[in-house]
Amino acid sequence: MLAKRIIPCLDVKDGRVVKGVNFVNLRDAGDPVELAEIYDRERADELVFLDISASYEGRATMVEVVKQTAGQITIPFTVGGGIASVDDMKRLLRAGADKIGINTAAIKNPRLVSDGARRFGSQCIVVAIDARFNPEWGDWEVFTHGGRNATGIRALEWAKRVEDLGAGELLLTSMDADGTKDGFDLKLTRAVSELVRIPVIASGGAGKKEHFAEVFAEGKADAGLAATIFHYKELTIEEVKDDLRQKGVEVR
Repeated sequence: MLAKRIIPCLDVKDGRVVKGVNFVNLRDAGDPVELAEIYDRERADELVFLDISASYEGRATMVEVVKQTAGQITIPFTVGGGIASVDDMKRLLRAGADKIGINTAAIKNPRLVSDGARRFGSQCIVVAIDARFNPEWGDWEVFTHGGRNATGIRALEWAKRVEDLGAGELLLTSMDADGTKDGFDLKLTRAVSELVRIPVIASGGAGKKEHFAEVFAEGKADAGLAATIFHYKELTIEEVKDDLRQKGVEVR
């Protein structure tokens, strides 16, 4: 069995790391390059950098910030936000990203997933899925543009489709749990994890170390991603990993 990964996430807006609740009410959490260095030293397994307003504002991800961040860390680094073409992917990989995260662009143009996988390898392509429970459907719906736009697409169907298109990993964010610190959305995470064969990163809702053990055991996730608890020093990476080791979960 592969070791479970603990991944901090840097949501970047206007060059600063921000964090909110349910994708709104954003507050400042620091400088992305400085925070990336700290997480590298604290032995995070990977880092995710999301330029959260790039797609909504119709601009490319901030390549310079990516370059500076990549120059300061040694851990794998996923970059997403505002990526609309294979050329955009190439630019970010050259700037130092190890993987590319796509969300809005993949919905608009699903071929981007297969084109990217063919060009750079499936291991490079992470499809981010922002999902919210739709009570009328009794199922989860995919949202784009940083959680602003409903797509009418069912999250489970989309997860399976992008796997078939060549995605190497899914970054699954529960918009209902995001920033609440009440725990990951175990039902959503498990439904997707049991449906696909590729790794699933669970995101949204981490508030205490026990939540990571839950999302691995009950949600069947391969990695747990968090922002608020790490940015504001409520928990360290090592505290989470120690708790997982004590519970018999293999971590790096």
